[in-house]
Amino acid sequence: MVVVFVLAALLVVGVLVTANWYVWRRLFRDTTRAPGPVRRIGAAVIAGGWVLTVGALVAERAGAPFWLQRVLAWPGFLWLALSLYLLLAVVAGEIVRPLLRRYLERRAAARQARATTGAETGVEPSASPAAADERIPAGTAPPQTSDAPDAPQTSDAPQTSDTPDTPKAPDTPESPDTPSSRTTDTTEGADGSDAGAASPLARPSRRLFVSRVVAGAAAAAAVGTVGHGTYGVLSGPKVKRVTVPLARLPRAAHGFRIAVVSDIHLGPVLGRGFAQQVVDTINSTQPDLVAVVGDLVDGSVKDLGPAAAPLSQLKARHGAYFVTGNHEYFSGAEQWVAEVRRLGLLPLENARTELPHFDLAGVNDVAGEDEGQGPDYARALGDRDRSRACVLLAHQPVQIHDAVDHGVDLQLSGHTHGGQLWPGNLIAGAANPTVAGLERYGDTQLYVSRGAGAWGPPTRVGAPSDITVIELASRKA
Repeated sequence: MVVVFVLAALLVVGVLVTANWYVWRRLFRDTTRAPGPVRRIGAAVIAGGWVLTVGALVAERAGAPFWLQRVLAWPGFLWLALSLYLLLAVVAGEIVRPLLRRYLERRAAARQARATTGAETGVEPSASPAAADERIPAGTAPPQTSDAPDAPQTSDAPQTSDTPDTPKAPDTPESPDTPSSRTTDTTEGADGSDAGAASPLARPSRRLFVSRVVAGAAAAAAVGTVGHGTYGVLSGPKVKRVTVPLARLPRAAHGFRIAVVSDIHLGPVLGRGFAQQVVDTINSTQPDLVAVVGDLVDGSVKDLGPAAAPLSQLKARHGAYFVTGNHEYFSGAEQWVAEVRRLGLLPLENARTELPHFDLAGVNDVAGEDEGQGPDYARALGDRDRSRACVLLAHQPVQIHDAVDHGVDLQLSGHTHGGQLWPGNLIAGAANPTVAGLERYGDTQLYVSRGAGAWGPPTRVGAPSDITVIELASRKA
């Protein structure tokens, strides 16, 4: 088992090193003519970014001083997101690279063809037809114009100069060194086009130009993507409304509103201000009940107790309820259960409460099994009246199968973040029955929230954060 773990770790390290070398090569080596400070700075930036990322992850899990976690978290976690999109952008650039080079080659060939045609006809490519008609025959002196300064005066009278006429030299073939016969060694223009196809520097210069254009575009795309995704998280989750009909829900409960919030992830990056945003957004929906379905925090009560304090302001006619997520078991679940109870939330630890028109149950997260505090469906659901509708709070979507077995009408979950960083949704989809939204499993429906916050990078791409207001509908209404 240890050997397998070591081999897996080496494989992961090998993949990371190869991917980062590839990014460095495309962004720094291929965009410079020779080794120098740019390449060294690029290597230092990439290596330093990963040092900060690993440091942020280790500091959070090891319970390092909170100030140190905050110092490392912002640059370290943002680099994690940026490196992902740099890699994706550089890979996408491999499609653009040959197309751009082919375009430049065709452009250079077209220019060379025009230049060759002009040389054969004796007309410059840019010359007008009128200029072509005014060509001067060989051996004829150009006419003098009155506009030319200091032009010598001429007349039809015989010359009286004492200097004898110099006999005209016979026409001779041009020397190989004359400008008209010598091949001009041109270099590539600033726009990347070739001024002459015969230049020995044309092709290398074109490659360098293409590499710089693609690298610049890739870097801009990655920075823009991460910047936009980070702004989306920091600006707070948006409200999403979903209507869910339940067969056993009585008519009197038609329109009952449950505000579902998951994966707030208070920690070194998202703190008290973000928690206040979440609370204010929930209260603005005027829900009948609030369901906090796990992953509230990433850290201890000592460090994050003040950040979670705004939760005491949650307002709902039937109260606010809480179940643990896997990150609570990384952060001291028992302490956090006690803390949320002190803040006025009602923890459902494998428990059920009977509301006026339906049952509300909650089970612990599967991560609690390592501490002997895993989900217990028999305890939460075993002796209930199955003629009543039942809504279950369970952090992970994979818990849906047990919910089906126990006749639950609706399970509310989070955990997936909707993938958080595209294409992370593909990985989340492979590990979870539902990544986001509402789906049916037999007679049980499952709703998965994308979550309000973010874990690791405070960034979301293709999976905007949300607080969902579930409006229950009675089929008897």
